[in-house]
Amino acid sequence: MKITKDINPNIFRGYDIRGVVDVDINEDISYTIGRAFASKIRRMGKNKCVIGHDNRLSSPSLSKALLQGLLESGLDVIDLGLTTTPMYYFACLYFKIDCGIMITASHNPKDENGFKFAFQNYLNAKGEEIQEFYQEVISCDFLSGSGKVENRTVKKEYFDTLFHQISFGNNNKRKVVFDPGNGTTSILLKDLMEHLPLECYAINAESDGSFPNHHPDPSIESNLEQLKAKVLELKADCGIAFDGDGDRVGVIDEKGNFIPIDYYMIIIIRDLIEKVTNKTFLYDVKCSKSLEDEIKKLGGTPYCYRTGNSYTRAKVQELDLAFGGELSGHVYFRDKFMGFDSGIYAGIRLLEILSNTSKPLSSLLDGINRYYSSPEMKYHSPDDIKNTVIAKIRKYCEDKNYSINTIDGIRVTFSDGWALVRVSNTGPNITARYEATTKERLEEIKQEFETLIAKYNQ
Repeated sequence: MKITKDINPNIFRGYDIRGVVDVDINEDISYTIGRAFASKIRRMGKNKCVIGHDNRLSSPSLSKALLQGLLESGLDVIDLGLTTTPMYYFACLYFKIDCGIMITASHNPKDENGFKFAFQNYLNAKGEEIQEFYQEVISCDFLSGSGKVENRTVKKEYFDTLFHQISFGNNNKRKVVFDPGNGTTSILLKDLMEHLPLECYAINAESDGSFPNHHPDPSIESNLEQLKAKVLELKADCGIAFDGDGDRVGVIDEKGNFIPIDYYMIIIIRDLIEKVTNKTFLYDVKCSKSLEDEIKKLGGTPYCYRTGNSYTRAKVQELDLAFGGELSGHVYFRDKFMGFDSGIYAGIRLLEILSNTSKPLSSLLDGINRYYSSPEMKYHSPDDIKNTVIAKIRKYCEDKNYSINTIDGIRVTFSDGWALVRVSNTGPNITARYEATTKERLEEIKQEFETLIAKYNQ
């Protein structure tokens, strides 16, 4: 391995480092990141970190190179090897080591990979921290040393924590189908099903980092067609899917319908609100007004915040909230869990609710206010112009005297709907979502902002 300065600055994104393997990220870059991370951590007075990697085909070699870099800059390492991101978070807390690196590209395509990393306080670096780290990486001002590596596993302790204070009811004939999408959660699925007092089935359950059956992003409904079909075939009570590294969840009801995560959050909050003291619940700018309405109807306080699990997880902790989440499938429980995002735990909490009622999953959303919503839309926009596109759309909205929220891109609120247009922090895209009280108004709002995106995205 050799130190390199030939690194694309655009892979240092809002929440992590992420790019195409052998184009943006290779073993030398991973080694260099290891040298930089270890040097930074040692200068902060720390001597040890935790690392792990997901099941992408490129992850083992990148992990080996990263480890070499960490050790050669004198940092001791606890290496979890192949693991989910939530288990990596748990290990940091369990070993009381508040810094580390997880090699993963989460739900991104199979040819991509990256690094989620924490310098302190068990929280992933974000925003300016990542840009500052880029400067430290390319400075090549690295310490030298001879660190030691310890290979550890925390699977038993992790499962003990997942099921701590979970109270399954007597309705244990509930039937559930899991779809880990051949992602890293596959390595835990057998243990998960053995722990559940329910009738469990699985599809796409073999660990395969080429993701041969579908893209491992459970927030996109089209990725869950196999799960829908299996739920209907088995007459199951629900289907639960996970993403590539296991920190996000997707849900299908007994009718084979996709339940967006903002609706999943309504089910959780309905169950939770009378059991917690702090009745403020956080959600991101992409979530439906249905969620805001329901929190208010239940007597709670809605808190709308920017997208990105590095931001939302930290804010849920800062505000000492019992629960929060975002549309992409990251959710955070702090009432009887440790506050990090775990797709498995999110699924367990839903199954706990189902086991304590005879009602079908779909009925747990009865009585909510419903709107016409688009899915999250993605429009390709090169990294070097996408921020300019958003700035121009903001100017347009200001000139129109629209009511706007700029905490994350531009969210425009109308009397009969809203539009969100923002920069993607995980790829060269602009993302958008639209919602309205009628189908016709939804199409009008969508057309207005898609026209603007096309106009400025040149």
